[in-house]
Amino acid sequence: MKPTIYDVAREAGVSIATVSKVINRTGKISEQTRARVTDIMEAMGYAPNLVATALSSKKTYMLGLLLPDISNPYFAELARNIEDRAHELGYNIVICNTDNRVEKERDYLTFLQQKGVDGVLLATGLAHPESLDLLTDRKLPVTVIAREVPRSPVNTVLVDDYMGGLLATSHLLRLGHRDIAIIVESMDLESSRQRLKGYRAALAAHDAAFDERRVAVSDFSVASGMDVAGAILDAAERPTAVFACNDLLAIGTIQAARARGIPVPGELSVVGFDNTFLCGIIDPALTTVGQPIRELGRQAVDLLHKQMGGEEPARQRVVLLPELVVRASTQAPGGAAGA
Repeated sequence: MKPTIYDVAREAGVSIATVSKVINRTGKISEQTRARVTDIMEAMGYAPNLVATALSSKKTYMLGLLLPDISNPYFAELARNIEDRAHELGYNIVICNTDNRVEKERDYLTFLQQKGVDGVLLATGLAHPESLDLLTDRKLPVTVIAREVPRSPVNTVLVDDYMGGLLATSHLLRLGHRDIAIIVESMDLESSRQRLKGYRAALAAHDAAFDERRVAVSDFSVASGMDVAGAILDAAERPTAVFACNDLLAIGTIQAARARGIPVPGELSVVGFDNTFLCGIIDPALTTVGQPIRELGRQAVDLLHKQMGGEEPARQRVVLLPELVVRASTQAPGGAAGA
């Protein structure tokens, strides 16, 4: 016979209400009591009825996470850190891959509401106002990750993209580069606009001319980055450096250079953005702007958790700082590597 909540309470020497609080993670219980009850549940093989628990507590302990492309290492790492923090707080994560399509984003948001998730984490880059309105109108807590949504009353956790663009371009300028191309993601994204703004500010600060022809727009993939970078490198006068606004585009740039016999960093320096694990695998190792991915995930979950518990006002905006990570893909034009 399967053990019941009554069996757990009797074995632990506590009330049924205390066991219920441990299961639902509610109420004021000492860590010692909580640990003892949890150990006894595990030893007895007790599994609470999750449906009944959800009905009684009006919580499912499930969070929805919308990502544009789980195959992108940045989003894979972000999802892992979100899942780790959510697990620490007692939540399970439902991951939804939107492929950057508005209709899939809307379908998944409807699905998550039907499943009764306690909150939603949006890292899709879309976060359309109508989608957010759908959630906020139904009082569902939301945190948007790495995107600005100034017109919506939701939590946001993001990296200072302007500073990231400034760091990447300033690094190349300090090395002596003056002809620097930039490959941005979709200009519909505020992050792309901010990174481009940082690029332009760095050029101005170093008295380097801005050339609109050195700005290229790409999709998010290595293949797209390779195509766009190829067009840049095939120009009559090619730049001596490229700032690619994510690591996949930077890797595509290195591959395009290799296909044309252009040595990196000997004749072309390349800087990426994100600092995913791929940066240490590609040859040469990629200089990049590092996003604090672990902290992004933790802060996003913590904000959502506090809002779900009524501890925070409806809108909080957290901005984290990026950092330049110098590796082997950058050097002075025709010279030695350096910072």
